[in-house]
Amino acid sequence: MELLLFHSLVAAHIVTGATGAIAFWVPVIGRKGGANHRWWGRLFNRCMLITGCLAMCMASLTLIDPIGTHPHLEGRFDDAFLRGIFGWMMLTTGLLTVNLAWYGWLAVLNKRGAHERNRTPLNIALQYLLLIASLNCALQGWLIAQPLMYGIAVVGVATVVTNLRFLWAASPGPTYWLKEHVKALVGAGISVYTAFMAFGSVRVLPELALHPIMWAIPCATGIGIILWHWRAVDRQFAARRAVPA
Repeated sequence: MELLLFHSLVAAHIVTGATGAIAFWVPVIGRKGGANHRWWGRLFNRCMLITGCLAMCMASLTLIDPIGTHPHLEGRFDDAFLRGIFGWMMLTTGLLTVNLAWYGWLAVLNKRGAHERNRTPLNIALQYLLLIASLNCALQGWLIAQPLMYGIAVVGVATVVTNLRFLWAASPGPTYWLKEHVKALVGAGISVYTAFMAFGSVRVLPELALHPIMWAIPCATGIGIILWHWRAVDRQFAARRAVPA
């Protein structure tokens, strides 16, 4: 029964994750601010929230019974390894996805002079929950000698620091919300592609799940997209300011 539940969660996770992975590119590449951007952006955001929650459920089951949820890995990896990688690290990445999707969505909803509405109890709680999960991920990585978990922890802590910096800003600039919106939702996209490339590879060749290149490719691509869009935001704002009133 537990394995059936786990496989059901995996199937739903794949469906929502794949839908989100496809929807991701429409607002990223397409015209910004239009009806298509908003519709596909909402679809992507909802898929990321569901996908992240499903990942946390899968991780929780793995923590309870690592071999029972991953019988195909029995004899290849021990319980501690499975709990670390497919339990604690997946729990952190799932929470990271939910954090970024929710935070980025609120940033665009409250863009017009309602910055204080971003400081909802849930949004603030997600920051501290991610901080705790990230620090625990680093600790668990140290216990099983898996430095890759340190990298996830660093991403999580950096996300919390930059998110809280925006949330507690007294008077954020006119482009701050947009840059945070881009950072958060592209970051959520990075997480789903990382999951497909890294965690997904465990079904084909388990050793690939921990290969640095499987984590570096989506991360480097996402950072490039974020920086490109930030630069575009700065150029557009500068151009508007240069136009005489």
